[in-house]
Amino acid sequence: MQDRPSANDPAMPPGGLESAVPGWAALLDGLRDLPDRILARLPSGQQQDPQIRQEAGRLALSALVAAGIDALTADPDHPVFLPQLNNYITVGQPNADTNYRSAKIAPGGVYRLRGRRGSMNQAVIAESGPRPPQVEGSVNLGKPRPVHDLNALTLDEAGRYDVILSTARPEGYTGDWWALDPTTNALLVRLVGADWRMEVEPTLSIDRLDVPAARPRPDAAVLEARLRAMPAAAGFIAPLLVDRPQKLRAEGYVNRLKDVDFSQMGGLAGQFYYEGLYELRDDEALIIETTLPERHLYRSLILTNEIYETTDWYNNHSSLNGAQAKADADGVLRVVVSARDPGVPNWLDTAGYPTGVIQGRWVDCSAKPLPGVRKVALAEVRQFLPAATAMVSPVERAALVRERRALLQQRPLW
Repeated sequence: MQDRPSANDPAMPPGGLESAVPGWAALLDGLRDLPDRILARLPSGQQQDPQIRQEAGRLALSALVAAGIDALTADPDHPVFLPQLNNYITVGQPNADTNYRSAKIAPGGVYRLRGRRGSMNQAVIAESGPRPPQVEGSVNLGKPRPVHDLNALTLDEAGRYDVILSTARPEGYTGDWWALDPTTNALLVRLVGADWRMEVEPTLSIDRLDVPAARPRPDAAVLEARLRAMPAAAGFIAPLLVDRPQKLRAEGYVNRLKDVDFSQMGGLAGQFYYEGLYELRDDEALIIETTLPERHLYRSLILTNEIYETTDWYNNHSSLNGAQAKADADGVLRVVVSARDPGVPNWLDTAGYPTGVIQGRWVDCSAKPLPGVRKVALAEVRQFLPAATAMVSPVERAALVRERRALLQQRPLW
């Protein structure tokens, strides 16, 4: 092998030794300052916080993992649905009830999806395309694109579906078909659970039909391009939303909620959001109150930390959906947010984060109520709840957390 230049070579470019693998040094150099770029979007006090610094490093690593999965698997001619967001890949602030998977496809390609449909609350596949040019501080991901519903497909006797995706229906084909936007280059799957114990996830396979079945050895130039693309991919998504809590604070939405439009940020049509910043001492609590829409397919409440990562819902009682949080006899849903357990069923645990974001969503609903919020002393929470509100003991809470962890681990992630 030809000798590589040393770090003292005056012809050596900044950044250290060039790798024998073209693109590798560019990958490392492009990621070197990613945690600093995340921190630069935060208030100065948070930038100096050792805990938040390490959490920014974790977020950068999460973005790198997501970009790495793409680099290893993104083959539009031979795609596969692989994890995009979850409790461990936290970029993009995932919903606690949703398994997200994505596959790269080629614009204009012909694809076949097959599998068992299962029984999820929602099982949808959204198209995505090239991002519009971004300006500083922009979170515009483009206009909403078509969304396809696995639950609407025809099933055979074994509960299996079979659907073609293409820009035009194949000649003579009479089965299920979804029309693809000609510019779509990726598919994002959302598998949304409500009753984690009973619902069954669908299985998914994808095959491109208008290319040969065999996959040849990837060309060196393709592999290099994937390495070189990783810093831009991670550098876009990692800092994208970290300043959202600070923006809510600047707008005055501290311990109060507002409607949010995520239609240009990858949100689904028919899904409506509300959110606001919480700030709480350990001896304080928020009580969120709302009437429920007469009709709604799904609802949830989740929390985030100071850099807009969804709070660890596997190991904390930090998310609630319609199957988990029941309304009281008067039809009002009441949820308590606090750092310490108030001993009530509808509790959102801030899990050690004194500030963060409360986010709720309604899906396919007849109304979009904006909940009210009141801050109270933790010791006085029960004074603001119906007398019939059940008690949850510490032993019962521990059992609930262990059960949710077990059920979530049993959901397929890969």
